[in-house]
Amino acid sequence: MIEPVVVGLRLLQYLGAILLMGASLFFVYSGSPATNRESRLTAPRRLLLIVAAAVLAVASLAAIVAQSSLFAGSLTGGIDTNALRAVGFGMKLGLAALVRAGAATVALGLLLILPSGRVTWMATAALGSVATVSLAWLGHAAAAEGSLGAVHLASDVLHVTAAAVWIGALFGLLQLLLASPQGIGDRQEVHAALHRFSGIGSLVVAILLLTGLVNSWMLVGPDHLAGLWTTRYGQFLIVKIVLFGAMIGLATVNRLRLTPALGDAMSAATPSRHATSALRRSIALETILGVAVLFLVAWFGTMAPPAST
Repeated sequence: MIEPVVVGLRLLQYLGAILLMGASLFFVYSGSPATNRESRLTAPRRLLLIVAAAVLAVASLAAIVAQSSLFAGSLTGGIDTNALRAVGFGMKLGLAALVRAGAATVALGLLLILPSGRVTWMATAALGSVATVSLAWLGHAAAAEGSLGAVHLASDVLHVTAAAVWIGALFGLLQLLLASPQGIGDRQEVHAALHRFSGIGSLVVAILLLTGLVNSWMLVGPDHLAGLWTTRYGQFLIVKIVLFGAMIGLATVNRLRLTPALGDAMSAATPSRHATSALRRSIALETILGVAVLFLVAWFGTMAPPAST
């Protein structure tokens, strides 16, 4: 029973850290809302980050208890002070969880005290970056040693950071699209945000591909490639790759077809709402796929990779 709880808490930590970093960055580089929309967008943005920070703080601390219980074999044994101290301060994943909880708590305090705006978003993005980087110590890369271990850990840091930029932006874009009442000014704001994100989107995908190859090579190993699909870890990895490919496909359609269509709709004499609706559906599906990828990562991150056998 404890194992599913560990997977669930891993997913919540991924989501919380990635949103805290990626959505905050999106709010910074996508530009400030137009004056007549500021009050309508500011509150949802703040709420999204407050929820992300609160979930991250609670899930990180709960993960220490869950991991301690997993080692002890029972919840009663896991909440023992000595057991909690051993996990929280004696293990890398425990220390990383404390770092995430600390960063999330500080971010939550800033969000509750400071006014919404670029300075606050930059602060929460920085704290979210600390939390996101610490996620690398939640995976297999943290157990690697030597020079190859350092390469693997650095690759994992880059991988999760790039994922945060992408998935966090998707949540920000979806929030912007859902808040749009379909006016011309709204289309202009959505179009501008998409254009800014597309400028870094290609770099993000390139980093994910390169680091994904490095991580897979380290975790699977050349001797296990042929039989990858026969292992549970390999099956999960293959599904993740398929979902990632689908996300790239949707992102390509958004950039080459739907975003230009939105630009054409803005210049039309009688603008159609179809372009905005199509983008909303596409971004929503891409966001769902991103969450599904995180769920798979949270799950197969608890499995032994083929290279370790």
